This record gives sequence, C-alpha cells and structure tokens, in this order.
Amino acid sequence: MTEPTAAPDEKPFLYVVVCASGIAPGVGKLITAAQEAHWDVGVVATPQGLGFIDVRAVEAQTGYPIRSAWRRPGDPRPLPPPDAIAVAPATFNTLNKWAAGISDTLALGILCEAYGMGVPTVALPYLNAAQAAHPAYRQSLDRLRSMGVLIGSRAPRDAGAGADTDGFRWEEALELLEHLRGGASAR
Repeated sequence: MTEPTAAPDEKPFLYVVVCASGIAPGVGKLITAAQEAHWDVGVVATPQGLGFIDVRAVEAQTGYPIRSAWRRPGDPRPLPPPDAIAVAPATFNTLNKWAAGISDTLALGILCEAYGMGVPTVALPYLNAAQAAHPAYRQSLDRLRSMGVLIGSRAPRDAGAGADTDGFRWEEALELLEHLRGGASAR
C-alpha cells in the first residue's frame, strides 16, 4: 500500500464512505476521531446512505460537501484525492458489489478505483446474521481481503431499524488504517 501523499505541512485526506444503515447517523464519531488523529475528512455517501445522515451537520463538521453523485466532465473536484478510505458502515450490498467490481454508484466507483490506485482501504461491516450467513458475503470478504482491504473484526450486528449506534466502534477504522500504514501515525 502507498503512504499518504499529503505534503509535510498538510494533513492526509481520508474519504469516509457511508452506506444506508440505521447507524449511519453516528458517522460524526468517526469524523471527530479522524480529525483528532490529524486527518482531513471528506464524506462520500451511497445514494441511499445520503438519506440516513444529517447532510448539513456532516458538511459543517468536515468543511466539504458530501459526494454522492457523479460530477459532470469539467466540473471541479470537490474533494482532494484520498490518502486512505474507510467504509463505515459497510453494508451487505456495498461489500458484495465492491468485491464483484460493480461500479454503479459514485461510492462504488471510488472503491473499485482505490484498489488500482493503491489507496489504503478499510471496511467496517454492519449487517445482520442472516445476511452474513449468505455464501456471497464470505466470498466477498475473502476477495476484498485478497485485494488488501482490512475488514473490521466484529461479528454481524442487528442491522434493523433503530439499530444501536453506541455499540459500533467507529474508531476501529482508524486503528485498521494505522496497521495498513505500518503503524505510522497520521501526519
């Protein structure tokens, strides 16, 4: 994996990819932890994930617009290139499409390209036990791991309506990124 490309006086840039999940409103916890660890943060939401987060609050917290849709040719890039990516929460749908190389949303396009660009990437799955039992899920995790993606270690959760955001360890994404970067702390 590559080291962050940020200049010595700049913070490395972290993309947080947010999927549609009952715990998605808690993404501010990951943003805060990343900023405290000296990352600059931008959020990319799946089209459905966008409806689960407080767009104004997240944009105020990061200082960047949330990306969810493709930009037109010639439009400026609203976010700098990522030095790393954290997918949290990562849903059954997104993990399986990503592993299969399906790029039908901006979030999936970024994740599929990240592999070819050597961008360190981690994912914190959030799904229920029935989804986790599907053979495609295990195969997808195996494929993502073979691509160098580090996957959060927690067991499947109750990903239903009203899911508990307090039990989700958002900071695990940063711990995994530190491992990918060889234990070096963020600049």
